[in-house]
Amino acid sequence: MSGAFALTLTGAGTASAGTGPNPAPGAQPPASSAPSEAGNPLSAQAAVAGVCSDAYQIGTTSYAYRGAEKIASVKQFYSPSCNENYGYVWVWKSFLDKKIKFDLQVGVWNYDRSVLQGERRWYDSLSQEFWGNGADSVDDCTSGDGTLNIADEPGGYSARTSKRC
Repeated sequence: MSGAFALTLTGAGTASAGTGPNPAPGAQPPASSAPSEAGNPLSAQAAVAGVCSDAYQIGTTSYAYRGAEKIASVKQFYSPSCNENYGYVWVWKSFLDKKIKFDLQVGVWNYDRSVLQGERRWYDSLSQEFWGNGADSVDDCTSGDGTLNIADEPGGYSARTSKRC
């Protein structure tokens, strides 16, 4: 169905929220502040959201689809120094090239509390990189969560990463 709600969940396994996978021993944080699909905690948008510089991805990457088109990546990050989780969304250039304005919501879904934490929203956006605020959820089961909505299209285009406990 065109414009129908599309939710894609990949990697239904469960893992510990703050325990893995750790960055490789001796791994250095990104050398630049350039935004990236992988998620750069040193980017300008990460700084606006208060993301701690040692944040790294935990769990799977999931994808939001608009029909058969992959339009966004969703990830969850964890910072050992700040003891927080963050949601992250990267909107794909192939979608942005269409110049379709969208609303976007990102955060960390907390299964233990049944709430989206660290939620941030943008309206009428054509941006690519989106970070949620820090979520005090490292002792709970969580997933990165993102939804992109387009005016006059029913539902939204959502993705949620693997559940981490």
